[in-house]
Amino acid sequence: MPAVDTAPDAPQPHGDDLWWRSAVIYQVYVRSFADANGDGTGDLAGVRAHLPYLAELGVDAIWFTPWYPSPLADGGYDVADYRDIHPAFGALRDAELLIADALRLGIRTIVDIVPNHVSSEHPWFREALAAGPGAPERERFWFHPGKGPNGDEMPTGWVSNFQGETWTRTTNPDGTPGEWYLHLFTPEQPDLNWNHPDVRREHEDILRFWFDRGVAGVRIDSAGLLIKDPTLPEVPERPAPGQHPTEDRDEVHEVYRTWRRIADSYDGARVLVGEVWVPDAKRFADYLRPDEMHTAFNFDFMSRAWDAAELRTSIDLMLDAHAPVGAPSTWVLSNHDVTRPVTRYGREDSTFAFATKRFGTPTDLELGTRRARAAALLTAALPGSLYVYQGDELGLPEAELPREVLQDPMHFRSEGVDPGRDGCRVPMPWAGTASPFGFSPDEASEGPWLPQPADWAARTVEAQEADPGSMLRLYREALRLRRAEPGLGDGRLRWLEPAPGVLAFARHDVVNVTNLSDAPVELPAHDEVLLASAPLAGDRLPPDSTAWLRVRPGSSRSRPDAP
Repeated sequence: MPAVDTAPDAPQPHGDDLWWRSAVIYQVYVRSFADANGDGTGDLAGVRAHLPYLAELGVDAIWFTPWYPSPLADGGYDVADYRDIHPAFGALRDAELLIADALRLGIRTIVDIVPNHVSSEHPWFREALAAGPGAPERERFWFHPGKGPNGDEMPTGWVSNFQGETWTRTTNPDGTPGEWYLHLFTPEQPDLNWNHPDVRREHEDILRFWFDRGVAGVRIDSAGLLIKDPTLPEVPERPAPGQHPTEDRDEVHEVYRTWRRIADSYDGARVLVGEVWVPDAKRFADYLRPDEMHTAFNFDFMSRAWDAAELRTSIDLMLDAHAPVGAPSTWVLSNHDVTRPVTRYGREDSTFAFATKRFGTPTDLELGTRRARAAALLTAALPGSLYVYQGDELGLPEAELPREVLQDPMHFRSEGVDPGRDGCRVPMPWAGTASPFGFSPDEASEGPWLPQPADWAARTVEAQEADPGSMLRLYREALRLRRAEPGLGDGRLRWLEPAPGVLAFARHDVVNVTNLSDAPVELPAHDEVLLASAPLAGDRLPPDSTAWLRVRPGSSRSRPDAP
């Protein structure tokens, strides 16, 4: 597809080229953030109207999940056109104005790129289906004859990331069964063939298209899946590093080296942020070498149990993995795919794994809220950049939705066992005492695309702004301090050795203490308490809470264990 000319008035990011190393990045799921036109679906005009809220929260950048035209078979990750905006969200000009408005408030924009696959409604795939077997249009994808005498068996037994099969059979123009095509996700998301030059050129042009419009970075979905073994072998029981037929193959790094050269050709830092699910720490770090991506999501931390030893192991693992390549770690408690912290931390099993999500899992929301408050301060104190998923700053729980309203393909492909991801995608509550809670105008013609729980009245932005002890007020103060304190953000960490079940570390003259035990603990000697997630009892920190302390160098109270 041809590139569109640069918008003539597109502003460009400027300032600190290392902003991304310590940035606070807020994830916006457009469909659920704010609905300006009253049709029940969030839109870009709704985001623009709430930019002052994000500026007051204290974020440095906004990451938008896909806002492109899409049939929404997978929440927008089935992209039909990368150079336009989904009509329900607005138009391309709305995106350009939003990028410019945000920059004027000091907020950069990161957009989502989904290079592994496109929508089955994408012009390339429609052309490939129409062209038939053997046509050059099919070489941009993975079309392949089936096995067996009549080609009735799938080419491989690869398992989908959404459970189930990874191949779908086509029908020839004459009505006879045709070839099969590969989709590591849903059938509506055919995988691209990254061995084809058209695929590489197209995505390079897409990067330039958005960078030209002032975007400061791209988040790369499923970044390790692009390259497949063209011989289509089955997955070994224990594949050697780089030898899995569809995951983390060595050739993928050539793609990101090319993308990095494009990003570096622009003034102002244009960052590449990878969604990299790679269990081997060394191979994970390979994506962050100086000529590849700038950062990658750290999924290990948000998957761990609420346990001091578990979390410290994860923190050390991530910091050690990033150190050899000089990249900062990222820290995140949830996203549009993951059970929200307030719910997850209130469960007997507070870990996260897609395979274990089930309906009706008991949750203690009071306990989960205490822990989520403590976790918010803990993650904000760690070295590197911080991601906040919309609504976590309000302490929203995972919504338990009735089965009849669920839309997520993960639910349906699990044969109804898994509730899917819709529970963390319910529209934001802004104000008022009843749905739509300010998400849509009062005169809206449609209710929110997913129903909001009736008890969210106490969790609205309006209600929490009036409550000094609210989750929102805690987040605002934490992000204010994070920006004001030279020791926070990017940099080093020095572990302290407190009581069992407690995580404590120093960042210059700021000490973070997180009590994950079941009893109060004595705080170390300090000069002042900067912030605490729960009320202190004198110098005792309650269970499931975090405090930030000032310990000045040379203080008569104590010696700082700062790096």
